[in-house]
Amino acid sequence: MKFHVTCQLDYTLQDPATFLFALRCIGTGGQQILSESLEIDPPVSTEEFTIVGGMNRISRIKTWNPGLIKISYQADVSTAVKIVPVDSMHVDGPGDLSPEAIPFLFPSRYCESDRLRQEAMEFFGHLTTPYAIASGVSDWVHDNITYVSGSSGESSSAMDTLHDRQGVCRDFAHLAIAFCRSMSVPARYATCYAYQLNPPDFHACFEVFIDGWWYVFDPTRLAPLNGLVRIATGRDAADAAVCTIFGNPELTLSAVSCKCSDHNFIPVTRDSLVAGNEAIALL
Repeated sequence: MKFHVTCQLDYTLQDPATFLFALRCIGTGGQQILSESLEIDPPVSTEEFTIVGGMNRISRIKTWNPGLIKISYQADVSTAVKIVPVDSMHVDGPGDLSPEAIPFLFPSRYCESDRLRQEAMEFFGHLTTPYAIASGVSDWVHDNITYVSGSSGESSSAMDTLHDRQGVCRDFAHLAIAFCRSMSVPARYATCYAYQLNPPDFHACFEVFIDGWWYVFDPTRLAPLNGLVRIATGRDAADAAVCTIFGNPELTLSAVSCKCSDHNFIPVTRDSLVAGNEAIALL
């Protein structure tokens, strides 16, 4: 698939500030950046580097003068997915997992899996395979957590979401990740541009590691799973936030879009995967 993604973020500055932006799409085995541009108006000092194992692309922007600053990004990206029969998956226990998956078994800042083991066993203890657990977790979060815009903040964690029973895509992903890790299933957080997301915005989902692949789930079910363009990946939003700010600027505009140029695009949804007993991985 081919997508054109854009975003614009405007901030009003009163004092000096430093921004760490993760706006640029990352290149993976199946995701290629065909063209891209990042523009800052007015021009300021910008440094580009990668973090989290060299995967996530960070733009560090330092500002000194008061006024308005505009950050604009656009890219043309090609993506690919892998769809496999669930019954063909080989199940690895923690003792046989690939080393790349091990860090995603542990609790993290927003995913307190060590504090959710009792609830996880109560809800999902009857499920016997990693895929069944991840699928059951995603369904449970979708069915029991209400999507409410603005209902959480930057400090909200999986525990908060479970208690409040509401949140946004970030919170849905954090709770699902925490439950999966509580059940010894490696799970990680992904930030994406999302095709057909309404209203358009940055989007968060989660992935679980099974038989050598990271399979994607979206408990919100607000976008097709093959319409996701990866921006960043990590243990949780602390690793994959779109923007981390040191200072006190005011966000005055956030505009995001993701358009597909493939006229024959067929959405892959949770329902279509269940019907075919299949799983999908973003390559």
